[in-house]
Amino acid sequence: MKGIILSGGAGSRLSPLTKVTSKQLLPIYNKPMIFYPLETLLKAGIKEILVIVAPDRAGDYLRLLGSGREFGAKFTYEIQDKPEGLAQAFIIGEDFLDHEDVAMILGDNIFEDDLSQEIQSFKSGGKVFAKEVPDPERFGVVWFDHEGKATRIEEKPKQPDSNYAVTGLYVYDNRVVDIAKHVKPSARGELEITEVHNAYLKLGELDVETVKGEWIDAGTFSSLYRAYKLAARLAGENDD
Repeated sequence: MKGIILSGGAGSRLSPLTKVTSKQLLPIYNKPMIFYPLETLLKAGIKEILVIVAPDRAGDYLRLLGSGREFGAKFTYEIQDKPEGLAQAFIIGEDFLDHEDVAMILGDNIFEDDLSQEIQSFKSGGKVFAKEVPDPERFGVVWFDHEGKATRIEEKPKQPDSNYAVTGLYVYDNRVVDIAKHVKPSARGELEITEVHNAYLKLGELDVETVKGEWIDAGTFSSLYRAYKLAARLAGENDD
């Protein structure tokens, strides 16, 4: 299995911080933000990782991460010229993936749980992770039946009656590139990752697991602050 870290986008919600650097390079306690999703992949034994970045920040990532040798891994870099949806990452990474399975994580997602076993146990189809949140309308929302099986996933519904959001960690088999190529742009002009989830769901091959520990999508000032607090706690430090 190979890994992708999607770290493009302008991070406009964190302006003016992101006027001078990428959102995913902002410090979260004692590490750049991107180190947290990187560690999620490395802990799962994934050593070949594609880092997808915005064109104006590519040099910053290269200086920070280098070849990957320092991390016991091998890094490849690709440019996302325009942020046209999360599913676009699989198309950008087609040559890198070379028909292998993939675990993709968003560069601003921080998990308290160690998800290594869940990633390593993947066999085929797709596997995503859901977390109960107070603001599900900001995310892809998943509905479960009475047996706990996912029945549908919808992108940013206005009034969801489910509180389970799909987090930014996705594991897929090698069919995902072809599936992503057939996703049509949404009203926002993006290739929505939810369409990829639903393609596997329709095939009856999507596993949705719930996350027990804290999950932070660090794209706002409030979530950035929560991420700092979590990172300090995980490091065993008192941040007061």
